[in-house]
Amino acid sequence: MNTIENIKEQYRQTQATNGTSLLTPLEQNAFDTFNQLGIPTVRNEEWKYTRIGGLFNKDFKLAVSADALGQKDLETFFLPGHEEANVLIFINGIYSKNLSTIRSSEIDVMSLEEAANSKYSNTVATHLGHSSKYIKDGIHALNTAFIKEGVFVHIKRGKVAEHPIYFYHFNDARTVNVLSQPRTLVHVDVAAQVQMVQHYKTIGTAESFTNQVIEVVVEQDAVIENYCIQADASHTSQVNTTHFRQVGKSYVHTVTITLDGALVRNNLNIAMEAEHTEALLHGLYFLKGKSHVDNHTVVDNRKPHLLSNELYKGVIDDEATAIFNGKIFVQPDAQKINAFQSNKNILLSDTASVNTKPQLEIFADDVKCSHGCTVGQLDEEGLFYLQSRGISKGMAKSLLVHAFAIDILTHIKLETIRNYVDGLISERLQLH
Repeated sequence: MNTIENIKEQYRQTQATNGTSLLTPLEQNAFDTFNQLGIPTVRNEEWKYTRIGGLFNKDFKLAVSADALGQKDLETFFLPGHEEANVLIFINGIYSKNLSTIRSSEIDVMSLEEAANSKYSNTVATHLGHSSKYIKDGIHALNTAFIKEGVFVHIKRGKVAEHPIYFYHFNDARTVNVLSQPRTLVHVDVAAQVQMVQHYKTIGTAESFTNQVIEVVVEQDAVIENYCIQADASHTSQVNTTHFRQVGKSYVHTVTITLDGALVRNNLNIAMEAEHTEALLHGLYFLKGKSHVDNHTVVDNRKPHLLSNELYKGVIDDEATAIFNGKIFVQPDAQKINAFQSNKNILLSDTASVNTKPQLEIFADDVKCSHGCTVGQLDEEGLFYLQSRGISKGMAKSLLVHAFAIDILTHIKLETIRNYVDGLISERLQLH
């Protein structure tokens, strides 16, 4: 039985076991969409450079509980600062309340099922699934078909979360190939503030495939920082959709760091739906081996007086492949817009490759928008200068790459996380 057959059988069993709920229609519509669209192929323009179909020819298993791993299996993989963080642990895509720790009284965490039947029902009904307006493919629909296992996180009105939220996504691949599908809806209420960190780890030598969707609703005067660290292993794959909906004047700051993985696809959407809203998007992909990383970003300017600034940098070595596709939309009513986008890449080998496509679609006439991309090699003059000062060629290359990457790392405001990522990069560059 291949992965698609496993998925369909698991869906039938899940629906038969759980019965109906407020989320059932959303799941059923998504499963119908999955059956209709199937797995994206290169004929789908959004997947032109990424072949994901091969993953579904393998035998991946969907987990039915979060009991596969215990505290002792996980603690060696915790990030620095976890002792002072709210810790949300997902095992094979399923939230484990027993292993998680909520330290901040400013946040509520519950299942999407519970939230849909609580005082948050209107928030869930209004915002859950909004990402499907931007991501229209079978992979995204597949995640939504199993949405009952999802989690709702609420940051209370007027509160600043005292501790950051660490999202740990652990996959148990010790005996079988595992497919995990974490789903999260985060609601940052009026004048609330929060910092979030996404981290991924596969335990075991079998393959893992994570198909994640996180939707974030940002209300008036709210502030959110989101840091995504993808440094799992060369036998892991991931499709990660992060969708921000700024429904009030607010501030979104996101940094995506990709250091490893067989196939990694990142969908990052920013829907700017209120005047005087600001969004900053930063990304760094530092690839080796045969890694394939595909970053797709969308900034949708829907109201006047908006500001967005996007900078993604790539360092590609060995036979790795990188794709960057960034889109900025300026809708007809979105006058007085400032939107900037840049993608810069360094190729460290003759067999590394990158495809970059920054795009602007502007339907208003009073805007300031720019986009651009560069692809090149390390600066020969810089190499010569360092070598003339007695530094070996290998160390000179490492120093120049680190200087190129540090521009992105400075945007990680959580010092413990910034130092952790810097350590990973320095270790690869042998700067320790």
